[in-house]
Amino acid sequence: MDTDAAWNTVAAYLTSLALEKGLSENSRSAYQRDLADLIDYCSCKGISGWNDITSADISRYLNELYDLGIAPATVNRRLSAYRGFFTFLCREGILQADPARVVIGPRARRKLPSVLTIPQVEALLAQPDLNTPAGVRDRAMIELMYGCGLRVSELITLTLDALRMDGEILFVRGKGDKTRLVPVGGYARDAVMKYLSEVRPSLVKDRRQTKDAIFLSLKLGKPLTRMGFWRILKAHVAAAGIKEEVTPHTLRHSFATHLLEGGAGLREVQELLGHASIETTMIYTHVDRAHLYEVVKTFHPRG
Repeated sequence: MDTDAAWNTVAAYLTSLALEKGLSENSRSAYQRDLADLIDYCSCKGISGWNDITSADISRYLNELYDLGIAPATVNRRLSAYRGFFTFLCREGILQADPARVVIGPRARRKLPSVLTIPQVEALLAQPDLNTPAGVRDRAMIELMYGCGLRVSELITLTLDALRMDGEILFVRGKGDKTRLVPVGGYARDAVMKYLSEVRPSLVKDRRQTKDAIFLSLKLGKPLTRMGFWRILKAHVAAAGIKEEVTPHTLRHSFATHLLEGGAGLREVQELLGHASIETTMIYTHVDRAHLYEVVKTFHPRG
């Protein structure tokens, strides 16, 4: 394959994703990696260009990935990326037909999200030392993640103007540059306001570097990164004695599940999470059913 020509089309596609769909840099990087693997595969198989790739070629490639033990969900994600790319090539007149359109990926078994219990959440929130700047900041971040169901990317990109009505409402910019308003509970609001008034001013080294981000690193005063938050969370999880694996997304899952368990409606939870489709939110009903099963098993005389 002429890799220079192939990469030129990939670059044009990634630009279109940024301009037309507003995809984040992280999402575009994932598409780029997937397409780089496909280019390598085509080169190894002697496929000279995008015009020569067939549906059978794509199927064989995906089957090879599956045989290597790559999860069906990952294989299907790649297929989705390729479909978008080939649709773009057809739209630009580079291809006459989309070779990925008729390809069927492996069936993925949907994995239930991991969820913390309410006592585990309380134990986690009790770990940050509120007598230290780091502890005040960390408590505010975890309260906001769990209290508002945020993605980690949404948390670290929050800016000062995201807090509305004295911190009672949070303006969140999510996937695909979609926005939503999320109510901030009392505990989260108090934690964030304490951080903003007592800690954040001392962290600001250069206003040009802070970019008005709410949550800053202690040493550099720059916006906190995804990995930075993950390391902070892991340390507090370990200190809380929680043995299960906890990721930043676990807090979002817990937010949704605890709302449903408390009686919230599926549509309301969808709105709070910023899900485009109700189907995505419905996975939490399975978690809720598991909770109900445990209730029956524990408390019913014939459970």
